[in-house]
Amino acid sequence: MSAQPTVQPTELDPFDVRIARGATGLLREFNVAGVLRAADVHVAVCLGRLGGDNDERVLLAAALAVRAVRLGSVCIGLDDARDTAAGDDETVVDVDALPWPDAASWAAAVAESPLVAVGRDGDPARPLRLVDGLFYLDRYWRQEEVVRQEMDERLGRPALAVDAAALGTALDRLFPDPRSQRQRLAGELAATRAVTVLAGGPGTGKTTTVARLLDLLRTLLPTQGGQLRIALAAPTGKAAARLQEAVTRSAVDDGLDVGDVSASTLHRLLGWRRDSRSRFRHNRDLRLPYDVVVVDECSMVSLTMMSRLLEAVRPQARLVLVGDPDQLASVEAGAVLGDLVARAPDASRQVPGGVVQLTERFRFGAAIGQLADAIRGGDPDEVARLLRAGGDHVSFIETDVETHAPTGLAVVRADVVRAARELLSAARAGRAADALRHLDSHRLLCAHRRGPYGLARWTGEIERWLAADVAEWLADEQWYVGRPLLVTANDSDVDVYNGDTGVVVADPARGVTAAFSRGAAPVLINPSRLSSVQTAHAMTVHRSQGSQFATVTFVLPPPDSPLLTRELLYTAATRAERHVRVVGSEESVRRAVARPVRRASGLRRR
Repeated sequence: MSAQPTVQPTELDPFDVRIARGATGLLREFNVAGVLRAADVHVAVCLGRLGGDNDERVLLAAALAVRAVRLGSVCIGLDDARDTAAGDDETVVDVDALPWPDAASWAAAVAESPLVAVGRDGDPARPLRLVDGLFYLDRYWRQEEVVRQEMDERLGRPALAVDAAALGTALDRLFPDPRSQRQRLAGELAATRAVTVLAGGPGTGKTTTVARLLDLLRTLLPTQGGQLRIALAAPTGKAAARLQEAVTRSAVDDGLDVGDVSASTLHRLLGWRRDSRSRFRHNRDLRLPYDVVVVDECSMVSLTMMSRLLEAVRPQARLVLVGDPDQLASVEAGAVLGDLVARAPDASRQVPGGVVQLTERFRFGAAIGQLADAIRGGDPDEVARLLRAGGDHVSFIETDVETHAPTGLAVVRADVVRAARELLSAARAGRAADALRHLDSHRLLCAHRRGPYGLARWTGEIERWLAADVAEWLADEQWYVGRPLLVTANDSDVDVYNGDTGVVVADPARGVTAAFSRGAAPVLINPSRLSSVQTAHAMTVHRSQGSQFATVTFVLPPPDSPLLTRELLYTAATRAERHVRVVGSEESVRRAVARPVRRASGLRRR
């Protein structure tokens, strides 16, 4: 979907919800231009009234800080705020035409405001904070400080005592492959340090390494009651299920002793509280009762969630954070994994900051791996060349240059129909595990939710294909057999979480049931208990994180879409295990590769 044009004063609609009608001065100009939304303005005005400050420069900074969090940043830099104000998912903005305050006077006005605490020792009762030139909503500065202090305290401890001979023997047993030297280094780090960050792209053996780390730690660490207490977690139910499946499969295939482990979502691990959306039962006063905590897909973990996790992990416990820092970051504020990796200089050769980077691929096909490397490296020429070269693992369906309409979709339709037939056959027979496996054989991914390149349009298109090509496909009821499901909100009562995927299958006793992946055996839930689900023929790239599909078809938005970024293309491409198909224009591909996401944060500063 093309971005909407900038709103001009002569075009103002008095009923436009994007415009704060009572705004004046700088707030009004930035709101009308499309930099600020009405909500950003209202929060800033409210803060000014409560704190007795009507300086429009301070209120502008406050509104921009609110906007930054909305768009994923933790803070803004007053000296480079102009560079990060080019627009969001709805607007394209000519930032140079706006009346930006003079940098020096702006910083001075903010520092003198009764709304603003200056420095780390500033008044904790003030809602805004200015530290080292970065301007925060105080809540997010405090969360960032929790992450910084907890990580630095854990990293600063002396090496933990383990038997050196036993460690060497275990490492030789678990990492005999000469290509696994960085995995071996991760094992040594996990055994001797309080925190390990295991970073790497798809196919580099992260979850295989996690399984071997668990065997290593069970071999070396003393236990209470003869059992090492291990927790596995991930941000979504789907990612948690995949983590448990991968660890269990590695243990069986390689004869590893990982114990009786099960994975859960982070929300479930920390313990839901019905009276709060951002606080949990486990915290500084009630720590998690585990000796080892492993968190996968950490690129999806927001700053708020990471701060809550670090507060809850016991000081004596080992913490292992796993993920791909080049993927899309959390939909909420923060890019903690990327920040932690960036804090570690020369992380590819050393292990400062507790970071071990895995670089050699063991699973991915060479073509998908090369494409991922070219995207991550910001090389649009190589990305375009690899897409056009095609082959068994990578293909490109180019859209019309003028209309942006895709042509040659017969191959996409064939993949969709084949996967649906296999899914329907298993679902009608009540074979829930097989139906879930077929559910992941092909997935169409979009950047937008609405518009010609969005989720709604392509979901409708797929439903039309299935109605025409699959005679048995009956979609005239809500819970029809074969319906693919995506959970859109956490529901701890039913034990389903935002991002979980499932399928409706036949059940001899109840007629139909909804099956969801949970480790070795699917969980079956009465569909009437599901409150927040949608049909998942297609999904957004953000929703696909933590998942893998045999074949992925990614529909690129047009070149002017602000959602089109390097991380978006990289994440979409790396969801595929065997084949990735990109549908779009070469111009869109080049724009994506050349546009990395910028999220402001103070965490990268050591």
